[in-house]
Amino acid sequence: MSSSASCLVPPPLRLPCSSPAAAARFGSRRRVTAAVASAKGWRLVRVSCFRQEDVPTTSDDGAGFERISRPESSRGAEASGEEGEGEGEGSSGQGERGFGEGDDWFVRAQEIKRNLQERIFRFQTQRWTVPWTGKTIAQVMILWIATFWFVGSWIVPFLAHAAGFSKETLTHRGQALYSLLTDITEGLAGIAILHHCLGRFRPLPPGWFEFNLKGRWYLDVALGCLLFPLVNFLSHININLIPMSSGPVAGVSSVEQSIVARDPVAMVLYAVVVTVCAPIWEEIVFRGFLLPSLTRYMPLPWSILVSAAAFALAHFNAQRVMPLVFLGVVMGGVFARSRNLLASMVLHSLWNGFVFLDLMK
Repeated sequence: MSSSASCLVPPPLRLPCSSPAAAARFGSRRRVTAAVASAKGWRLVRVSCFRQEDVPTTSDDGAGFERISRPESSRGAEASGEEGEGEGEGSSGQGERGFGEGDDWFVRAQEIKRNLQERIFRFQTQRWTVPWTGKTIAQVMILWIATFWFVGSWIVPFLAHAAGFSKETLTHRGQALYSLLTDITEGLAGIAILHHCLGRFRPLPPGWFEFNLKGRWYLDVALGCLLFPLVNFLSHININLIPMSSGPVAGVSSVEQSIVARDPVAMVLYAVVVTVCAPIWEEIVFRGFLLPSLTRYMPLPWSILVSAAAFALAHFNAQRVMPLVFLGVVMGGVFARSRNLLASMVLHSLWNGFVFLDLMK
């Protein structure tokens, strides 16, 4: 240690000894301190501004301590002890990291649960802005059902009779064309009723009768298609509960008769009816109008269920009530998620196409 550096060391503390007894007590204290220092591996040294000298541990003139060099074995033991402590700290760090990872997974699971609950809550509480009341809802649905029945059962047959033919005397192709024209007429009549009854509420609030090619609605449609086997299973259960009437022709539609006859033109015309026309008209009425209108008076899940029941009853077929109710719930859920009529129309078209292909087997 250089003299300039050693001069920075403060001078040794010297206690005044006012009497021989005090000096003796102070000396005994120094001897005890030196003994403790020696036991701990330290030795007393004298620090001055000029040199550093080793002194005996019993010396009264020491002012500092210097560490005594220990054997290599003790150093190795200390090193191994420090390494052991380091390993312990490392293992504890790994444990902390493991706990942190587990804690992260727990936090992520809680976030997923919270997001799912929020989505379910939004799905249950979201509603359309409905400017009309239940009176308008009932008016539209009653007029639509009456027009559907009146056009299909009276107007079109009357026009056909006036033209000099009837549906029963037509060939399979003629009956298919007759069904196509009837379906188009019924659909246009339903749209005219909606236009007339909702005319005084125009412009309609946002979200009504939306038809959009953009978005990820096709994912909802794909998910709905996965439920087709369940709809088919419910159809078999419903038929077993309410069996068809006996007879070779009774209960067989003109579509099924054309399929049995294997007339390609008739089959194409019927395919247009069931996969294009029917999905458009029915989705506009039941998912486009009825389902959103019901959210004025009930939560969205109940609106989906009630509109699905109305959709099933409108087919006037007791043997298909169960599958049609379930199918209506699926299409209502797809429409409610996407807010896009195109999604429910495509799903409806795919289901009708699935049934049509199943009949062709």
